[in-house]
Amino acid sequence: MLFNSYEFILFYFPATFAVFFALGRYSRPLAALWLFAASLFFYGWWDPTYVSLLIASILFNFGLGSAIAREHERGNANRKRWLLIGAVAADLTLLGYYKYANFFLSNVNSILDTSWHLGTIILPLGISFFTFTQIAFLVDSYRGEVKERNFIHYGLFVTYFPHLIAGPVLHHKEMMPQFALERTYRLHWENISVGLAVFVIGLFKKVVLADSVAPFASPVFNAAAAGAQLTLIEAWCGALAYTLQLYFDFSGYSDMAIGLSRMFGIRLPLNFDSPYKARNIVDFWRRWHMTLSRFLRDYLYIALGGNRFGLLRRYANLIVTMLLGGFWHGAGWTFIIWGGLHGIYLCVNHAWSSLRTRALGHLPVTWPERLVATLLTFLAVVVGWIFFRASDATSAVSILHAMTGSNGMQIPSNWPAAWYIHAGLRWIGIDNSLGLPASGFDLQGTSPYWIAALLAIAWVMPNTQQFMSRFTPALEPAEALPARPKWAPTQAWALALGLMATIAILHLTAVSEFLYFQF
Repeated sequence: MLFNSYEFILFYFPATFAVFFALGRYSRPLAALWLFAASLFFYGWWDPTYVSLLIASILFNFGLGSAIAREHERGNANRKRWLLIGAVAADLTLLGYYKYANFFLSNVNSILDTSWHLGTIILPLGISFFTFTQIAFLVDSYRGEVKERNFIHYGLFVTYFPHLIAGPVLHHKEMMPQFALERTYRLHWENISVGLAVFVIGLFKKVVLADSVAPFASPVFNAAAAGAQLTLIEAWCGALAYTLQLYFDFSGYSDMAIGLSRMFGIRLPLNFDSPYKARNIVDFWRRWHMTLSRFLRDYLYIALGGNRFGLLRRYANLIVTMLLGGFWHGAGWTFIIWGGLHGIYLCVNHAWSSLRTRALGHLPVTWPERLVATLLTFLAVVVGWIFFRASDATSAVSILHAMTGSNGMQIPSNWPAAWYIHAGLRWIGIDNSLGLPASGFDLQGTSPYWIAALLAIAWVMPNTQQFMSRFTPALEPAEALPARPKWAPTQAWALALGLMATIAILHLTAVSEFLYFQF
């Protein structure tokens, strides 16, 4: 079931919401159990087959986590270590089978010229998210940080429907205590109004902004995969269109998850914080998929040694962490290349920061430096997204090759003022031609308007959490901003959000999945 569907908006959510608060007036455990069961139903809407897999995973990890915690209390370090190793190995084996078995097998077949196969393996929705969530629980049990062992709360922590399919990656100490609070089970109008406002903004981002720019991206990447020779403008339009589609798709999902959860009186952690405003790649990963970055840092990078064993070891740990982060996103070489690129970016970022500090001390960064740094960071991210989206490395390289102008420049003849652009470029000595793009993208000629508008929104406008900052929709407060128009529960804002909701619902005739569902 998708957040951007009539089934969810008109039936599932209203029924789940109403029953939860009706039961909460009489029995908190029963209300929590209802929300747990409703979350399982939400998950099973796609394919009931995998509900049993999810329940088995929950039972296994809760049992092993509780056993590890007991051994920690008894001071039995050796036994708790082996329990942790066994539990994590089982989780990773399950994830590896569903997500990576065919990838490894296809590579073995290619190397050894064999034809082994396992048949079609359907990837269960959200398996990466609920696996990582539970591994974090196991490790924290090992460290003695788990204080609550209520099974219903644990099951709800894992399956809670706003986060289950595409994150954020939750931490037990953030969520389980909220399920134990009495106020969570009482209806609060502020939670409803704030949550509904955030949900509507997220829905608008997804179905109006992200889905409207998607048609400019897919044809370009499909043409590259088919071997078409793209020219400079269509390659850049395709790359930027996907960069913006992914941005507003993931931003929309993150807002919708936070909004839905806030209506239940539960605050989720921030997972998205205007990443294209980042001034360096370290800052980008503090803003993009923030809970995954936190997981990789706390449970992988630091476990590998972090920055404790010298410069070379630090850089190696960064690259290994990002390679595995890329591989987590998908079983393909393009994801590994994407992760490797970001590992290299992080190493370059740290090296440059160190060099600048030695050369200039702690001299403040000037605004031209900030502007150049933001643009370079964005360009590096766009290059990475090309590998992330491309069907294979060859087509990704062909798009990058076209973006350098090596295949020439063709002004799309269906663009506004195409002839004048063509003539103007010729006049200043830039060779180009007029014609329709080889990829066939955007026959209406609106792509430059969409791309320019969405870039302006991503770079200039406050994000949803800043817009709603007076009411702190998520766990963490948003970055402070100068005085700007901010949301308030007034008739004017209600009218504006009502208009956004109407436009968004009218776009639901062509329901599309969120891009992060495939991970």
